Amino acid sequence: MTEVVGGTTDQQEQELARYAVLTEPVGRDLQALVDLAAQACGVPSVAINIITRDQQHQIVATAGIAPSVCSRSDSMCAAVMTERDAVVVPDATVDERFRSNPFVTGVIGAVRFYASAPLVTPDGVHLGRLCLFDESVRELTPEQETSLRTVAEQVMDVLELRLRSRELERANHHLALFAGQVSHDLRSPLTAILANVELLETEPVVARHGDLGTVVRAVSDAGRRMNRMIEEMLEFAVRGGRLSLVDTPLEHVFTLALTDLDPVVRQGGATVTVEMLPTVRADADMLYSVVLNLLTNALKFTRPGVPAQVTVGARRLGDVWRVTVADNGRGIEPARRREVFDLYDRGDDPDSHGIGLATTRRLVQAHGGRVGVEDSPAGGAAVWFELPAG
Repeated sequence: MTEVVGGTTDQQEQELARYAVLTEPVGRDLQALVDLAAQACGVPSVAINIITRDQQHQIVATAGIAPSVCSRSDSMCAAVMTERDAVVVPDATVDERFRSNPFVTGVIGAVRFYASAPLVTPDGVHLGRLCLFDESVRELTPEQETSLRTVAEQVMDVLELRLRSRELERANHHLALFAGQVSHDLRSPLTAILANVELLETEPVVARHGDLGTVVRAVSDAGRRMNRMIEEMLEFAVRGGRLSLVDTPLEHVFTLALTDLDPVVRQGGATVTVEMLPTVRADADMLYSVVLNLLTNALKFTRPGVPAQVTVGARRLGDVWRVTVADNGRGIEPARRREVFDLYDRGDDPDSHGIGLATTRRLVQAHGGRVGVEDSPAGGAAVWFELPAG
């Protein structure tokens, strides 16, 4: 980590802009911290001082003084920006760093006591200092010095939280735009497929051959489920991850998914066993996406020449249901069992887009649950997800 202190660098200017400390409203959180510092340290004046290339901004939050801006050359905090720890000066008139400062000499103020602690980003960039001062000479107890450092760290925690909230808001906005574009792109060919299937259903040859009619209806049902899933995914993104929770029988969800995967099961000679499953509070369409992805992976990642054997089961663990999809396939190495849920991790499949398990984790977490993977009794992978019970 490279620590940036002293003279303001381009990196500091970039961080000041990124944290938006000079443009966002003060907020009750920062004001409360400044008030707390004044009370804990027993001083009349406290300020969050942000140091830019040319100025000191005493406008983020203050207690006991009015917000103001001064030249960097006049700033007492700028004089100790290189200090990585708290600075405590009982009498600034006898301190070499401050005795000629206009805030001390009477030109701007008559500061005697000065103390400050650095405001440092996680990347080691100094933005300014949390400053205490008084027109009377005084000391800080060791406990008060600790309070000063702690409050300065809390100020950075608030700024960091604000930054992450803004980034998350932007990410959700881009996600909604992306979901809208993807849903539009997917719907065009899907609409054409459904239109052709509807035409097929009216053909006399389909009506005369029962098996053919069954296949056409299965394609039609799968297409409509896919259309609902696309709409739900878009709505999920637009709502910012909020779900439409209803009592959802897991057995029904797995039945729908296996109906859509029936050609894959038959073609590969796979065996799928579904044990007794509970009813949970869930978004049924989102849960269908989770189940479809896990079953698809279990049927896809097989060992050469060995048909897939998949077992679906559930067990109660305290206040959650753990649902497991276990197979006899290639398995997942222990070292990779966390990263397979990361976005764009393709595992051993070059044709994978690396979004299936990442989406699964996101949807399960939105339900308040967890996902994971362990060894399957059949020698493959057992991927599980947990959902709140009751």
